[in-house]
This record gives sequence, C-alpha cells and structure tokens, in this order.
Amino acid sequence: MANGTGTIMLKCVVVGDGAVGKTCLLMSYANDAFPEEYVPTVFDHYAVSVNVGGKQYLLGLYDTAGQEDYDRLRPLSYPMTDVFLICFSVVNPASFQNVREEWVPELQEYAPSVPYLLIGTQIDLRDDPKTIAKLNDLKEKPLTTEQGQKLAKEVCVSVYEMCKLELSDTLYKKTTQK
Repeated sequence: MANGTGTIMLKCVVVGDGAVGKTCLLMSYANDAFPEEYVPTVFDHYAVSVNVGGKQYLLGLYDTAGQEDYDRLRPLSYPMTDVFLICFSVVNPASFQNVREEWVPELQEYAPSVPYLLIGTQIDLRDDPKTIAKLNDLKEKPLTTEQGQKLAKEVCVSVYEMCKLELSDTLYKKTTQK
C-alpha cells in the first residue's frame, strides 16, 4: 500500500519462540542498538525507511511475544500483514521444531495467504564454548544450514536466511520482494 508521498508501506510481523533473538534482530536493524539483557516482549513496533530498487518503503516491524501465555493475543497483530518472519535459534533445537509444530500452523490458520521467510538467528553462538557445553549436556548440537534449508522446503518457505544478532539490510530488503 502506498501513501500520498509514493512511499510503499509494508507490515512485517516477526514470530517465533521466546528468547530466540526476535527483539535483538529488530532493534539492531531499526535502532542500530543492541539490547543488553533479555526482557520478554509482549508487543512492540518499529518503523524503518528502506530504499530498494529505487522504490521507497516504510517497513513496519512488529515484534510479538513467543511465550505460550500470549497465544490468544498474538494473532491480533496479524491483520494487514504483508510478510512474516518466522525465527528460530540455531542453538535452540526446540525452537526449530516449533517452526513446524506451532508457527507455520498458526500462520496458516490466521493469515493463510501471507508469505513468510524463515530466519535462523544467533549463528554467532554456534561456536561459543558455553553454548556448545550446554547443548552437549542436553545431548544436542547446533543446527546446520542444511537443516534450515530442509525445513524451509518442508514448510514451503521461499526464503531461508541465517543471521547474527546484528542484522544487515539484506534480510529486510528481501521482505520487500514478495
């Protein structure tokens, strides 16, 4: 949808389990800032102006709560969404499994015609000794790029990206290319 200035407005809603890096992803892009500590989000919104291919976009970025307590509240942010980002942490296998079991079914129920991108977050923690030790204790290991690509095919996602907590413009430019 374009406003009177020719700027195209896009609504991008970010979903995924709690503590997978959704808020960090958005804050690092929208505010060039990184949150120092984890504070669970109920709902937050950021707006960013982006130029892609000579077109000006105003990207509305909506951060949602991933906790189960908000399952009934979260879908209220879905109307008028242009694209969803489904996030999981590459060092949290349960969040990866929930893409298939929770997030895709929820989006198919509430917004069946809206495209979504799959985002593997926290790739910088794949080599972190403390993170690897925690995963080893649970007899788990970090998820691979191939596992993410396979899941993307299974859930019919056209774009799969991985990112560190600091995010480049590339990912958000992909949200404008539906």
